Amino acid sequence: MYNVVLFFHLLGATVWTGGHLILACTILPRVLREKDIAFLSQFESSYEKIGIPALIIQILSGLYLASTLLPNLSQWFNFSDPVSRLISFKLILLVCTFLLAIDARLRIIPNLSKANLKSLAYHIIPVTILSILFIFVGFSFKSGWLY
Repeated sequence: MYNVVLFFHLLGATVWTGGHLILACTILPRVLREKDIAFLSQFESSYEKIGIPALIIQILSGLYLASTLLPNLSQWFNFSDPVSRLISFKLILLVCTFLLAIDARLRIIPNLSKANLKSLAYHIIPVTILSILFIFVGFSFKSGWLY
């Protein structure tokens, strides 16, 4: 069961991070250059159909994987243990992603205009970096880089 859940976790990470890399590296520069909100909205509405389910799969599978590796939830923030430290890093990254997403969804996107496109970019770029850090921390479970 662990390997099946890990496969779906990695698949979700691929979709989430890949989508944000495409957004940050190809879509966003064009949108900022041309002030094309419609193009951004079109990408976002298309990507959300697969990106949000991928994120949900990642969260659920990540919680399962973490509980398999460290069943005692009270130890998840014990920074003296390498596994709990990695779980903590993943949860901190998740909270940061969530806070940026909520801020964008409630404050920026409802009032999106050519004038505040840079504000949205200041959310897209950190979420993309966070998604790459998610992968790095996940890779560290096997590589031991952050132990």
